[in-house]
Amino acid sequence: MRSRSKDRRTALTRVDDFLTALVVVAFMVLVLAYLPSGAPRSYSGAAHVIDGDSLVVGTVKTRLTGIDAPEMGQMCRLDGKLWRCGEAARSALHEMIAGRDVTCEGEGRDVYGRVLAVCSVGGTALNERMVRDGWAVAYGGYAAQERIAKAGELGLWRSEFERPALWREMFRGT
Repeated sequence: MRSRSKDRRTALTRVDDFLTALVVVAFMVLVLAYLPSGAPRSYSGAAHVIDGDSLVVGTVKTRLTGIDAPEMGQMCRLDGKLWRCGEAARSALHEMIAGRDVTCEGEGRDVYGRVLAVCSVGGTALNERMVRDGWAVAYGGYAAQERIAKAGELGLWRSEFERPALWREMFRGT
């Protein structure tokens, strides 16, 4: 026959084992919840504009998702004259940021390893504003903003231009 003290020790050992296992599982859940998913979820900082839809925020290379701006070498035609619409799009994004910190919500990565994100400055969504002001076209999002820009002949829409994806295909083979 077993003694009562041995039964208590066995019961206490089981409780200790259960609590230890519970703590280990809780710790693992917390660690997994905070592991990076391939792209930062939320980040902010000083921004360096690369072109009309790409920037570096802090140290994170970022691509504004849902939009496509002209490439840096892309030219558009206005009143029969060529103009550097890619550079104009970059300048527009630079002016929107105006040296302020940018906050981004990451949504994954593109084939070049850049974080795909919706970014804002001072409460203004940069992705949406670039399309609404006519400096980028809708590329999987912001179709209503593109219609507004086109109707108002804003930014690119005051000129003749190739959509950036088509321009890349024609001139870069990508």
